[in-house]
Amino acid sequence: MKNIISISFFIIFFSCSKDINSSDETLNQSDIDLMNKLQEDVFTFFWDYAQPNSKLSRERIYENNISFDENTVTTGGSGFGFLNILIGIENQFITRSEGINHLEIALNFLENADRFYGAWPHWMDGNNGEVIPFSMLDNGGDIVETAFLCQALICIREYFKNGSVQEQALAQKADELWKGVQWNWYTNGGNHLYWHWSPDYEWQMNFKIEGYNESLITYILAVSSPTYPISASTFHSGWADNGNILSTAKMYDIPILLNHKGEYGNVGPLFWAHYSYLGLDPRGLSDGYVNYWNVVKNHTQIIHQYSIQNPEDYTGYSETCWGLTASYSRNSDGSTGYAAHKPNNDKGVISPTAALSSFPYTPEESMKFLRFLYEETNNEYIGIAGPYDAFSVHYQWKTQRYLAIDQGTIAPMIENYKTQLFSNLFMNAPEIKQGLVKLGFSFSVRQYLF
Repeated sequence: MKNIISISFFIIFFSCSKDINSSDETLNQSDIDLMNKLQEDVFTFFWDYAQPNSKLSRERIYENNISFDENTVTTGGSGFGFLNILIGIENQFITRSEGINHLEIALNFLENADRFYGAWPHWMDGNNGEVIPFSMLDNGGDIVETAFLCQALICIREYFKNGSVQEQALAQKADELWKGVQWNWYTNGGNHLYWHWSPDYEWQMNFKIEGYNESLITYILAVSSPTYPISASTFHSGWADNGNILSTAKMYDIPILLNHKGEYGNVGPLFWAHYSYLGLDPRGLSDGYVNYWNVVKNHTQIIHQYSIQNPEDYTGYSETCWGLTASYSRNSDGSTGYAAHKPNNDKGVISPTAALSSFPYTPEESMKFLRFLYEETNNEYIGIAGPYDAFSVHYQWKTQRYLAIDQGTIAPMIENYKTQLFSNLFMNAPEIKQGLVKLGFSFSVRQYLF
Protein backbone atom coordinates (compact mmCIF):
# COMPACT_ATOMS: atom_id res chain seq x y z
CA MET A 1 0.00 0.00 0.00
CA LYS A 2 1.23 3.42 -0.90
CA ASN A 3 1.12 5.83 2.01
CA ILE A 4 0.77 9.44 0.99
CA ILE A 5 0.57 12.09 3.67
CA SER A 6 -0.40 15.52 2.49
CA ILE A 7 -1.65 17.93 5.11
CA SER A 8 -2.50 21.44 3.98
CA PHE A 9 -3.73 24.28 6.16
CA PHE A 10 -6.11 26.98 5.04
CA ILE A 11 -7.21 29.90 7.16
CA ILE A 12 -10.91 30.56 6.65
CA PHE A 13 -12.70 33.31 8.51
CA PHE A 14 -16.31 32.65 9.43
CA SER A 15 -18.94 34.87 10.99
CA CYS A 16 -20.74 32.14 12.87
CA SER A 17 -22.99 30.19 10.53
CA LYS A 18 -23.92 32.97 8.16
CA ASP A 19 -21.20 32.42 5.58
CA ILE A 20 -22.41 30.19 2.78
CA ASN A 21 -20.12 28.24 0.53
CA SER A 22 -18.64 30.86 -1.76
CA SER A 23 -17.85 28.20 -4.35
CA ASP A 24 -21.51 27.31 -4.87
CA GLU A 25 -23.26 29.69 -7.24
CA THR A 26 -26.52 27.75 -7.34
CA LEU A 27 -27.92 29.11 -4.08
CA ASN A 28 -30.03 32.19 -3.71
CA GLN A 29 -31.41 33.80 -0.58
CA SER A 30 -34.63 31.84 -0.89
CA ASP A 31 -32.64 28.59 -0.88
CA ILE A 32 -30.68 29.71 2.16
CA ASP A 33 -33.82 30.73 4.02
CA LEU A 34 -35.39 27.36 3.34
CA MET A 35 -32.30 25.49 4.55
CA ASN A 36 -32.33 27.58 7.72
CA LYS A 37 -36.02 26.82 8.18
CA LEU A 38 -35.34 23.11 7.85
CA GLN A 39 -32.48 23.28 10.34
CA GLU A 40 -34.66 25.03 12.89
CA ASP A 41 -37.49 22.54 12.37
CA VAL A 42 -35.33 19.45 12.99
CA PHE A 43 -33.55 21.20 15.87
CA THR A 44 -36.90 21.04 17.64
CA PHE A 45 -36.55 17.27 18.01
CA PHE A 46 -33.37 17.65 20.06
CA TRP A 47 -34.41 20.70 22.06
CA ASP A 48 -38.15 20.65 22.72
CA TYR A 49 -38.35 16.86 22.89
CA ALA A 50 -35.08 15.94 24.61
CA GLN A 51 -35.53 13.52 27.50
CA PRO A 52 -36.09 15.93 30.41
CA ASN A 53 -33.76 14.43 33.01
CA SER A 54 -30.73 13.56 30.89
CA LYS A 55 -31.17 16.06 28.03
CA LEU A 56 -30.13 13.22 25.73
CA SER A 57 -32.02 12.40 22.55
CA ARG A 58 -35.03 10.17 22.72
CA GLU A 59 -34.86 7.19 20.38
CA ARG A 60 -38.18 8.08 18.75
CA ILE A 61 -41.18 10.37 18.84
CA TYR A 62 -44.72 9.56 17.76
CA GLU A 63 -46.52 12.78 16.86
CA ASN A 64 -49.87 11.35 17.97
CA ASN A 65 -48.44 9.91 21.20
CA ILE A 66 -45.61 12.13 22.44
CA SER A 67 -45.18 10.26 25.71
CA PHE A 68 -44.59 6.88 24.03
CA ASP A 69 -41.25 5.35 25.07
CA GLU A 70 -40.26 8.77 26.36
CA ASN A 71 -37.37 7.64 28.56
CA THR A 72 -35.45 5.51 26.05
CA VAL A 73 -32.46 7.55 24.96
CA THR A 74 -30.05 6.65 22.21
CA THR A 75 -26.26 6.99 22.31
CA GLY A 76 -25.56 7.63 18.65
CA GLY A 77 -28.65 9.80 18.23
CA SER A 78 -27.56 11.85 21.24
CA GLY A 79 -24.21 12.46 19.56
CA PHE A 80 -26.06 13.76 16.52
CA GLY A 81 -28.26 15.75 18.90
CA PHE A 82 -25.24 17.47 20.47
CA LEU A 83 -24.26 18.76 17.03
CA ASN A 84 -27.79 20.10 16.63
CA ILE A 85 -27.41 21.98 19.92
CA LEU A 86 -24.25 23.64 18.58
CA ILE A 87 -26.21 24.56 15.45
CA GLY A 88 -28.87 26.07 17.69
CA ILE A 89 -26.20 28.26 19.29
CA GLU A 90 -24.60 29.21 15.98
CA ASN A 91 -27.88 30.06 14.30
CA GLN A 92 -29.35 31.73 17.40
CA PHE A 93 -32.24 29.33 17.80
CA ILE A 94 -31.20 29.37 21.47
CA THR A 95 -28.79 31.46 23.48
CA ARG A 96 -25.24 30.33 24.06
CA SER A 97 -25.99 30.04 27.78
CA GLU A 98 -29.03 27.84 27.13
CA GLY A 99 -26.99 25.53 24.92
CA ILE A 100 -24.17 25.26 27.46
CA ASN A 101 -26.55 24.44 30.30
CA HIS A 102 -28.21 21.76 28.18
CA LEU A 103 -24.87 20.16 27.30
CA GLU A 104 -23.62 20.32 30.89
CA ILE A 105 -26.60 18.27 32.09
CA ALA A 106 -26.16 15.77 29.24
CA LEU A 107 -22.43 15.25 29.75
CA ASN A 108 -22.82 14.91 33.51
CA PHE A 109 -25.45 12.26 32.86
CA LEU A 110 -23.13 10.39 30.47
CA GLU A 111 -20.36 10.49 33.06
CA ASN A 112 -22.53 8.54 35.49
CA ALA A 113 -24.39 6.30 33.04
CA ASP A 114 -23.61 2.64 32.42
CA ARG A 115 -20.37 2.11 30.50
CA PHE A 116 -18.66 -1.08 29.45
CA TYR A 117 -14.91 -0.65 29.11
CA GLY A 118 -15.69 2.97 28.41
CA ALA A 119 -18.33 2.36 25.75
CA TRP A 120 -21.97 3.29 26.24
CA PRO A 121 -24.82 0.96 25.24
CA HIS A 122 -27.05 1.56 22.25
CA TRP A 123 -29.99 2.51 24.50
CA MET A 124 -30.18 3.82 28.05
CA ASP A 125 -32.88 4.82 30.49
CA GLY A 126 -32.86 8.60 30.55
CA ASN A 127 -33.90 8.66 34.20
CA ASN A 128 -31.10 6.54 35.68
CA GLY A 129 -28.52 5.83 32.94
CA GLU A 130 -29.02 2.08 33.07
CA VAL A 131 -28.65 0.03 29.92
CA ILE A 132 -31.80 -0.90 28.01
CA PRO A 133 -31.04 -4.02 25.93
CA PHE A 134 -31.17 -3.40 22.19
CA SER A 135 -31.59 -7.13 21.68
CA MET A 136 -31.24 -10.22 23.85
CA LEU A 137 -27.44 -10.43 23.55
CA ASP A 138 -26.90 -6.68 23.22
CA ASN A 139 -27.04 -5.37 26.77
CA GLY A 140 -23.55 -3.93 27.02
CA GLY A 141 -21.19 -1.65 25.14
CA ASP A 142 -21.86 -0.63 21.55
CA ILE A 143 -18.63 0.75 20.15
CA VAL A 144 -20.17 2.07 16.92
CA GLU A 145 -22.89 4.05 18.70
CA THR A 146 -20.17 5.24 21.06
CA ALA A 147 -18.14 6.43 18.07
CA PHE A 148 -21.04 8.54 16.82
CA LEU A 149 -21.22 10.10 20.27
CA CYS A 150 -17.46 10.67 20.52
CA GLN A 151 -17.38 12.40 17.14
CA ALA A 152 -19.68 14.99 18.73
CA LEU A 153 -17.75 15.12 22.03
CA ILE A 154 -14.62 16.13 20.14
CA CYS A 155 -16.57 18.84 18.32
CA ILE A 156 -17.93 20.13 21.65
CA ARG A 157 -14.41 20.24 23.08
CA GLU A 158 -13.01 22.11 20.11
CA TYR A 159 -15.95 24.53 20.03
CA PHE A 160 -15.71 25.58 23.68
CA LYS A 161 -12.05 25.03 24.59
CA ASN A 162 -11.04 28.69 24.31
CA GLY A 163 -14.18 30.12 25.88
CA SER A 164 -15.17 31.21 29.38
CA VAL A 165 -14.29 29.28 32.51
CA GLN A 166 -17.65 27.50 32.30
CA GLU A 167 -17.09 26.68 28.63
CA GLN A 168 -13.60 25.39 29.23
CA ALA A 169 -14.94 23.12 31.98
CA LEU A 170 -17.53 21.76 29.54
CA ALA A 171 -14.77 21.18 26.98
CA GLN A 172 -12.72 19.35 29.61
CA LYS A 173 -15.66 17.11 30.50
CA ALA A 174 -16.17 16.23 26.81
CA ASP A 175 -12.46 15.45 26.52
CA GLU A 176 -12.49 13.15 29.54
CA LEU A 177 -15.52 11.24 28.28
CA TRP A 178 -13.99 10.64 24.85
CA LYS A 179 -10.65 9.58 26.30
CA GLY A 180 -12.34 7.10 28.64
CA VAL A 181 -13.39 4.80 25.81
CA GLN A 182 -11.26 1.63 25.73
CA TRP A 183 -11.24 1.07 21.97
CA ASN A 184 -8.56 -1.61 22.15
CA TRP A 185 -10.76 -3.80 24.35
CA TYR A 186 -13.22 -4.07 21.46
CA THR A 187 -10.70 -5.93 19.31
CA ASN A 188 -11.13 -9.00 21.54
CA GLY A 189 -7.40 -9.47 21.17
CA GLY A 190 -7.69 -9.88 17.41
CA ASN A 191 -7.29 -7.86 14.21
CA HIS A 192 -10.86 -6.50 13.96
CA LEU A 193 -13.01 -4.22 16.00
CA TYR A 194 -16.13 -5.93 17.31
CA TRP A 195 -19.40 -4.02 17.54
CA HIS A 196 -20.61 -5.32 20.92
CA TRP A 197 -19.48 -6.59 24.28
CA SER A 198 -21.85 -7.69 27.03
CA PRO A 199 -21.09 -8.34 30.72
CA ASP A 200 -23.51 -11.30 30.53
CA TYR A 201 -22.83 -12.67 27.04
CA GLU A 202 -19.35 -11.28 26.40
CA TRP A 203 -18.55 -11.63 22.67
CA GLN A 204 -21.48 -13.85 21.68
CA MET A 205 -22.80 -11.23 19.25
CA ASN A 206 -19.58 -11.83 17.32
CA PHE A 207 -20.24 -8.90 14.98
CA LYS A 208 -17.02 -7.85 13.30
CA ILE A 209 -16.88 -4.27 12.06
CA GLU A 210 -15.86 -4.45 8.43
CA GLY A 211 -16.19 -1.97 5.59
CA TYR A 212 -17.75 -0.52 3.69
CA ASN A 213 -20.67 0.69 5.84
CA GLU A 214 -21.40 3.46 8.36
CA SER A 215 -18.50 2.51 10.65
CA LEU A 216 -15.42 4.21 9.19
CA ILE A 217 -15.53 6.76 12.01
CA THR A 218 -15.21 3.94 14.56
CA TYR A 219 -11.85 2.85 13.20
CA ILE A 220 -10.64 6.44 12.80
CA LEU A 221 -11.43 7.25 16.43
CA ALA A 222 -10.00 3.97 17.67
CA VAL A 223 -6.69 4.59 15.92
CA SER A 224 -6.68 8.25 17.04
CA SER A 225 -7.35 7.59 20.73
CA PRO A 226 -4.53 9.01 22.91
CA THR A 227 -5.43 6.61 25.74
CA TYR A 228 -6.61 3.25 24.36
CA PRO A 229 -5.66 3.11 20.68
CA ILE A 230 -5.81 0.22 18.27
CA SER A 231 -3.02 -0.39 15.78
CA ALA A 232 -3.05 0.85 12.21
CA SER A 233 -2.79 -2.77 11.10
CA THR A 234 -6.21 -3.44 12.66
CA PHE A 235 -7.71 -0.80 10.36
CA HIS A 236 -6.11 -2.36 7.30
CA SER A 237 -7.02 -5.95 8.18
CA GLY A 238 -10.39 -5.20 9.76
CA TRP A 239 -11.99 -2.27 7.96
CA ALA A 240 -10.20 -2.62 4.61
CA ASP A 241 -9.85 -6.42 4.54
CA ASN A 242 -6.27 -5.99 3.35
CA GLY A 243 -7.45 -4.24 0.21
CA ASN A 244 -10.33 -6.55 -0.62
CA ILE A 245 -12.68 -3.69 0.23
CA LEU A 246 -12.06 -2.29 -3.26
CA SER A 247 -14.70 -2.72 -5.95
CA THR A 248 -14.67 -2.29 -9.73
CA ALA A 249 -18.47 -2.43 -9.98
CA LYS A 250 -20.59 0.38 -11.41
CA MET A 251 -24.24 1.38 -11.31
CA TYR A 252 -25.61 3.75 -13.94
CA ASP A 253 -22.02 3.96 -15.16
CA ILE A 254 -21.01 5.47 -11.80
CA PRO A 255 -18.15 3.65 -10.02
CA ILE A 256 -19.12 2.23 -6.61
CA LEU A 257 -15.38 2.08 -5.67
CA LEU A 258 -15.77 0.06 -2.45
CA ASN A 259 -17.59 -3.17 -1.70
CA HIS A 260 -20.58 -2.08 0.33
CA LYS A 261 -20.82 -4.69 3.07
CA GLY A 262 -23.25 -7.37 1.99
CA GLU A 263 -24.12 -5.48 -1.18
CA TYR A 264 -21.40 -6.53 -3.62
CA GLY A 265 -22.06 -4.94 -6.98
CA ASN A 266 -24.71 -2.72 -5.41
CA VAL A 267 -24.90 0.08 -2.83
CA GLY A 268 -26.23 0.14 0.70
CA PRO A 269 -28.62 2.59 2.36
CA LEU A 270 -27.58 6.21 2.12
CA PHE A 271 -26.92 6.71 5.83
CA TRP A 272 -23.58 5.02 5.13
CA ALA A 273 -22.61 8.30 3.44
CA HIS A 274 -23.66 10.38 6.45
CA TYR A 275 -22.91 8.94 9.90
CA SER A 276 -19.12 8.86 9.64
CA TYR A 277 -18.89 12.22 7.91
CA LEU A 278 -20.57 14.60 10.31
CA GLY A 279 -17.11 15.53 11.58
CA LEU A 280 -14.74 13.52 9.41
CA ASP A 281 -14.35 15.58 6.24
CA PRO A 282 -14.44 13.43 3.09
CA ARG A 283 -13.19 16.30 0.92
CA GLY A 284 -9.63 15.44 0.00
CA LEU A 285 -9.71 12.41 2.30
CA SER A 286 -7.79 9.53 0.77
CA ASP A 287 -5.91 6.52 1.99
CA GLY A 288 -4.00 3.92 0.01
CA TYR A 289 -7.28 2.45 -1.16
CA VAL A 290 -9.69 5.15 -2.23
CA ASN A 291 -10.74 8.81 -2.24
CA TYR A 292 -13.65 8.93 0.21
CA TRP A 293 -15.19 12.04 -1.34
CA ASN A 294 -15.69 10.06 -4.53
CA VAL A 295 -17.16 7.19 -2.50
CA VAL A 296 -19.85 9.27 -0.80
CA LYS A 297 -20.63 11.48 -3.80
CA ASN A 298 -20.95 8.49 -6.12
CA HIS A 299 -23.10 6.64 -3.59
CA THR A 300 -25.48 9.59 -3.43
CA GLN A 301 -25.61 10.04 -7.20
CA ILE A 302 -26.37 6.33 -7.65
CA ILE A 303 -29.32 6.54 -5.24
CA HIS A 304 -30.54 9.67 -7.03
CA GLN A 305 -30.26 8.00 -10.44
CA TYR A 306 -32.00 4.91 -9.13
CA SER A 307 -34.94 7.05 -8.05
CA ILE A 308 -35.12 8.65 -11.49
CA GLN A 309 -34.84 5.34 -13.34
CA ASN A 310 -37.39 3.84 -10.91
CA PRO A 311 -37.04 0.19 -11.96
CA GLU A 312 -39.90 -0.89 -9.66
CA ASP A 313 -42.19 1.74 -11.23
CA TYR A 314 -43.29 3.38 -8.00
CA THR A 315 -45.53 6.41 -8.35
CA GLY A 316 -43.85 9.56 -7.09
CA TYR A 317 -40.20 8.68 -7.63
CA SER A 318 -38.50 11.43 -9.60
CA GLU A 319 -35.52 13.79 -9.70
CA THR A 320 -37.27 15.88 -7.05
CA CYS A 321 -38.63 13.05 -4.86
CA TRP A 322 -35.84 10.64 -4.06
CA GLY A 323 -33.74 9.02 -1.36
CA LEU A 324 -33.36 5.51 0.06
CA THR A 325 -31.96 4.81 3.50
CA ALA A 326 -32.82 2.98 6.71
CA SER A 327 -35.94 4.40 8.33
CA TYR A 328 -39.46 3.60 9.33
CA SER A 329 -41.16 1.76 6.51
CA ARG A 330 -44.50 0.54 5.24
CA ASN A 331 -45.30 -3.09 5.87
CA SER A 332 -47.24 -5.05 3.25
CA ASP A 333 -50.43 -4.67 5.32
CA GLY A 334 -50.05 -0.89 5.48
CA SER A 335 -48.76 -0.77 9.05
CA THR A 336 -45.51 0.90 10.08
CA GLY A 337 -42.34 -1.16 10.36
CA TYR A 338 -38.66 -0.57 9.76
CA ALA A 339 -36.39 -1.33 6.80
CA ALA A 340 -32.98 -0.54 5.36
CA HIS A 341 -34.15 0.85 2.01
CA LYS A 342 -31.70 0.46 -0.85
CA PRO A 343 -31.83 -0.50 -4.51
CA ASN A 344 -32.13 -4.22 -3.77
CA ASN A 345 -34.64 -3.59 -0.96
CA ASP A 346 -36.92 -0.93 -2.38
CA LYS A 347 -40.37 -0.80 -0.79
CA GLY A 348 -41.65 2.37 -2.48
CA VAL A 349 -40.76 4.39 0.62
CA ILE A 350 -38.84 7.67 0.59
CA SER A 351 -36.86 8.67 3.69
CA PRO A 352 -36.34 12.47 3.76
CA THR A 353 -33.08 12.24 5.69
CA ALA A 354 -31.48 10.50 2.69
CA ALA A 355 -31.60 13.48 0.33
CA LEU A 356 -31.54 16.20 2.99
CA SER A 357 -28.41 14.88 4.72
CA SER A 358 -26.69 14.69 1.32
CA PHE A 359 -26.51 18.45 0.72
CA PRO A 360 -22.67 18.49 0.72
CA TYR A 361 -22.62 15.89 -2.07
CA THR A 362 -25.64 16.79 -4.21
CA PRO A 363 -26.68 20.37 -3.38
CA GLU A 364 -28.89 20.93 -6.42
CA GLU A 365 -30.62 17.57 -6.16
CA SER A 366 -31.07 17.93 -2.40
CA MET A 367 -32.49 21.43 -2.79
CA LYS A 368 -35.05 20.15 -5.29
CA PHE A 369 -36.16 17.57 -2.75
CA LEU A 370 -36.31 20.18 0.01
CA ARG A 371 -38.55 22.39 -2.15
CA PHE A 372 -40.67 19.35 -3.00
CA LEU A 373 -41.27 18.74 0.71
CA TYR A 374 -41.96 22.30 1.77
CA GLU A 375 -43.52 23.85 -1.34
CA GLU A 376 -45.09 21.15 -3.52
CA THR A 377 -46.94 18.91 -1.06
CA ASN A 378 -48.85 21.40 1.11
CA ASN A 379 -46.67 20.32 4.06
CA GLU A 380 -48.23 16.86 3.93
CA TYR A 381 -44.99 15.28 5.09
CA ILE A 382 -43.99 17.97 7.65
CA GLY A 383 -44.84 17.74 11.33
CA ILE A 384 -43.84 18.99 14.77
CA ALA A 385 -40.12 18.36 14.27
CA GLY A 386 -39.62 18.80 10.54
CA PRO A 387 -40.08 16.18 7.83
CA TYR A 388 -41.62 12.92 8.95
CA ASP A 389 -39.30 9.94 8.94
CA ALA A 390 -40.77 8.23 5.87
CA PHE A 391 -43.55 8.42 3.31
CA SER A 392 -44.77 6.78 0.13
CA VAL A 393 -46.53 8.66 -2.65
CA HIS A 394 -47.24 5.33 -4.35
CA TYR A 395 -49.15 3.90 -1.41
CA GLN A 396 -50.51 7.25 -0.22
CA TRP A 397 -48.86 6.48 3.12
CA LYS A 398 -46.81 8.37 5.67
CA THR A 399 -45.63 7.73 9.18
CA GLN A 400 -46.02 10.62 11.62
CA ARG A 401 -42.99 9.46 13.53
CA TYR A 402 -39.39 10.54 14.03
CA LEU A 403 -36.13 8.73 14.77
CA ALA A 404 -33.19 10.53 16.35
CA ILE A 405 -30.62 8.96 14.06
CA ASP A 406 -32.55 10.13 10.99
CA GLN A 407 -33.44 13.65 12.10
CA GLY A 408 -30.04 14.07 13.68
CA THR A 409 -27.90 14.10 10.55
CA ILE A 410 -29.95 16.61 8.55
CA ALA A 411 -28.98 19.91 10.18
CA PRO A 412 -25.28 19.03 10.76
CA MET A 413 -24.78 17.96 7.15
CA ILE A 414 -26.47 21.15 5.95
CA GLU A 415 -24.22 23.13 8.30
CA ASN A 416 -21.19 21.38 6.84
CA TYR A 417 -22.44 22.37 3.40
CA LYS A 418 -22.99 25.98 4.46
CA THR A 419 -19.99 26.66 6.69
CA GLN A 420 -18.04 23.41 7.19
CA LEU A 421 -18.46 23.98 10.94
CA PHE A 422 -18.18 20.40 12.17
CA SER A 423 -15.70 19.33 9.52
CA ASN A 424 -13.40 22.11 10.66
CA LEU A 425 -13.84 21.46 14.36
CA PHE A 426 -13.25 17.73 14.10
CA MET A 427 -10.44 17.79 11.56
CA ASN A 428 -8.52 20.35 13.62
CA ALA A 429 -8.49 18.10 16.69
CA PRO A 430 -4.81 17.19 17.25
CA GLU A 431 -5.41 13.51 17.92
CA ILE A 432 -7.53 13.14 14.78
CA LYS A 433 -4.78 14.61 12.61
CA GLN A 434 -2.26 12.30 14.27
CA GLY A 435 -4.52 9.29 13.77
CA LEU A 436 -5.03 10.03 10.08
CA VAL A 437 -1.28 10.41 9.64
CA LYS A 438 -0.79 7.09 11.47
CA LEU A 439 -3.08 5.47 8.87
CA GLY A 440 -1.33 7.06 5.91
CA PHE A 441 -4.24 9.28 4.94
CA SER A 442 -3.99 12.29 2.68
CA PHE A 443 -6.28 15.03 3.96
CA SER A 444 -6.84 18.76 4.16
CA VAL A 445 -7.42 20.73 7.32
CA ARG A 446 -9.17 24.06 7.31
CA GLN A 447 -8.74 26.14 10.42
CA TYR A 448 -11.93 27.48 12.01
CA LEU A 449 -11.46 30.79 13.77
CA PHE A 450 -13.92 32.15 16.35
